[in-house]
Amino acid sequence: MINKPNKSVINPFFLFFLQVLVLAGCSSVPKRPPEVFTVQSMADTLIGQANKEADQANFAEALRMLDEAWRLAVTTDRPALRIRVNLARASTLYSLGRVAEAERIWRGAEIEGEFSGEPTLASAARVFRARSLLLAGRADPEETLFLVQNEQGKLKQDNMLYAVSWTVKGLAEKELGMYSEAEKSIMNALSIHTKDNYLEQAGYDWYLIASIRSVAEDYQGAMEALDRAIDFDRRAENTFGLAMDWAARGDVFFKVGNSGAANMSWRRSGEIFRAMDKEAMAGEVESRIVQVDRQR
Repeated sequence: MINKPNKSVINPFFLFFLQVLVLAGCSSVPKRPPEVFTVQSMADTLIGQANKEADQANFAEALRMLDEAWRLAVTTDRPALRIRVNLARASTLYSLGRVAEAERIWRGAEIEGEFSGEPTLASAARVFRARSLLLAGRADPEETLFLVQNEQGKLKQDNMLYAVSWTVKGLAEKELGMYSEAEKSIMNALSIHTKDNYLEQAGYDWYLIASIRSVAEDYQGAMEALDRAIDFDRRAENTFGLAMDWAARGDVFFKVGNSGAANMSWRRSGEIFRAMDKEAMAGEVESRIVQVDRQR
């Protein structure tokens, strides 16, 4: 007795053979591309959108997009895409206070980079982790500086990652009181961002330069840098960046004893934060106005 074939079981070899027959019967079938990037393009778009949300401190929304990007990256099984998504996911998780998850993902991205022939991305994972730890005050700036100097050579082939390394180097140098060196490092990042018209990143570079100059008590230079930051952030329509720029202007004015200009700047920052529905941030900045008024 011959058993009837089980129709619920699909034979992949049969499907492949059927596709060959269909294509063979079409003389006008165009030449197919050697590689398909449809899903990768979708994931890349999500990464870009998530980065914009993160730049506006909308970390929960950014993480939602990145979780979907991760799902897509898994379906492609492309190591480089998997790592790039996870670099963004880890940074976002860290910003949300989910430190243990971020640490696990950074480590996983580093390992995958090393074992899948992506040394540049493995190096990026180490630098991204160092940046977040440094900004959170959980890293030794001297150790961070040493790490970045060791990794920079591996990142030169990717402009944006190379710029990140200069930023982290500058932040570490600032913490070590190496103000001249710190500004030069951020300027190196700035040259990359301005050349490629990354307006938001260039605005952030000028914001960092202003911070370095302010700590070094170069208040006039700090104000000039903030003017440049505001210019770039306006061109990029970077609302969060503008709110931060105006808050920093208020802080610098306050340091030089100009409480009227400080008040005006803090109020403007608060208006921008409130327009973004970020009431807590608006309240924090505007609380500085009260402190100034009480000193009169």
